[in-house]
Amino acid sequence: MGQSFHDCAALTQEISGCRLCAQRFAATATRHAPRPVVWFRPSARILIAGQAPGLRVHDSGRPYTDASGDRLRQWLGVSEDVFYDRDQIAIVPMAFCFPGYNAKKADLPPPPECARTWQHRVMSVLPEVELTVLVGGYAQQHHLGKKARVSDTVADWRAHAPRVFPLPHPSWRNTAWLKRHPWFETDLLPALRHRVKELL
Repeated sequence: MGQSFHDCAALTQEISGCRLCAQRFAATATRHAPRPVVWFRPSARILIAGQAPGLRVHDSGRPYTDASGDRLRQWLGVSEDVFYDRDQIAIVPMAFCFPGYNAKKADLPPPPECARTWQHRVMSVLPEVELTVLVGGYAQQHHLGKKARVSDTVADWRAHAPRVFPLPHPSWRNTAWLKRHPWFETDLLPALRHRVKELL
């Protein structure tokens, strides 16, 4: 376990210093510098795999410090203290930095170089993970190895449970989707919360 923690700490430090996308970010509408948000330890049994930090997370240095985070914690049935306990929950997005906005102030996608560079190495230092929560299409495509509509993947959640639960992004933009798919709250979320409770 000591070696595992040492390897994880070294990798965390390496990712925190990453400047792979500096030129890419400087060319965005936000013209920001890289700020990797790294949030995992090798003892974590739950992995939350998302897309990329937003601007508020870029500013705070903590994942999901926004309204989407509030909704995600409600979906999982966990408090902020538990959610941010890196010994229990690892948060590993497809890109560790805020990708920036385009000229129309829309979110840019996570740079694929980030996942290619870091994902395999991060997974190698998280041997205890028993539940992976896939938030959004980028994470679902990467971890499930296939491209599909988020709605279809989430609707097929029973094919992946109990080790994997695909979710839509918890953004307010998806409120209409949630209303159109009541089974998400009546069927999927109780099963997800039960699994989270088992592991915590």
